[in-house]
Amino acid sequence: MKNKSGIIFCALLAYPAYLFGSLLPVVGAPVFGILIGILGAMIIKNKSELRTEIRPGIQFTSKKILQAAVVLLGFGMNLGVVVKTGMTSLPVIFSTISISLLVSFAYYKIAKVPYKNAVLIGVGSSICGGSAIAATAPVIGADEEEVAQAISVIFLFNVIAALIFPTLGILLGLSNEGFSIFAGTAVNDTSSVTAAASAWDSIHGTGSMVLDAAAVIKMTRTLAIIPITLVLGMMQGRNQNNSIKKSFPTFILFFLLASLITTCSIGAGIDPEVFTIFKTISKYLIVMAMVAIGFCTDIKKLIRTGAKPMIQGFLCWVSIALTSLLMQHILSIW
Repeated sequence: MKNKSGIIFCALLAYPAYLFGSLLPVVGAPVFGILIGILGAMIIKNKSELRTEIRPGIQFTSKKILQAAVVLLGFGMNLGVVVKTGMTSLPVIFSTISISLLVSFAYYKIAKVPYKNAVLIGVGSSICGGSAIAATAPVIGADEEEVAQAISVIFLFNVIAALIFPTLGILLGLSNEGFSIFAGTAVNDTSSVTAAASAWDSIHGTGSMVLDAAAVIKMTRTLAIIPITLVLGMMQGRNQNNSIKKSFPTFILFFLLASLITTCSIGAGIDPEVFTIFKTISKYLIVMAMVAIGFCTDIKKLIRTGAKPMIQGFLCWVSIALTSLLMQHILSIW
């Protein structure tokens, strides 16, 4: 198999990244994957034969395996639970996503941020961090540097949110329900949502159940991947004069199918734990893809892109947090 050595290379380097991510969930395994991939590229920098041998597998991992990981994410989506528990948070979710995308689009126009960078950071900030970036990147044809930059921007504000939001929630007098919605809608990545919600539960006692509620709200928010990627796929096809069929992100349909299989199976009485293995594999495949992306990333080029992407990430982050709090105030949730 032509791609075998590169895939094995990514799988091996993903293991320490996965472990580090488990130990430091506030950072997350995908970020460690990118960093280890960059380090791996530096170590074998002058070994041209080895780089040539593993390159096809690394490119396959950064694209096809990344899409497979997104499909498997669907097995973590029980649509019944999302509809039942997530309904209260839907107005907040819709508002935060809409405002963030509008802010991102406005900044893209004003600051002349490169289109693909703007899309990845905007979608990653608005929906669910690394998972949204993973789903969107193949749809718009983003390269490794663009993905790595978006992940890096999202990572920075995820860490800040996980560290300060529990204290901010206390200062604002948020209820348990209010903070679960705040964490689920205003923090981007699942690992950071977990970190923030766990910190709140440790302060208020496990009976607060904020972690479980925030996870469901985050799950509900993740479903926005489907319409966003479909719209972007059609826009991409139109811009490149391709047919809708050719530009259609088929893997998103498989993601939805996986979600439906999970929902129907649980409804039929099958233990939800059966699907845990698929979610675990999905997380590991995403880390493998991040290793591949890190390996292909040009650090000098990444640095030269300047502060504009970081400013976009900051504006999205602030607008999401403020919108989440404002909507809760309007709806008398907190």
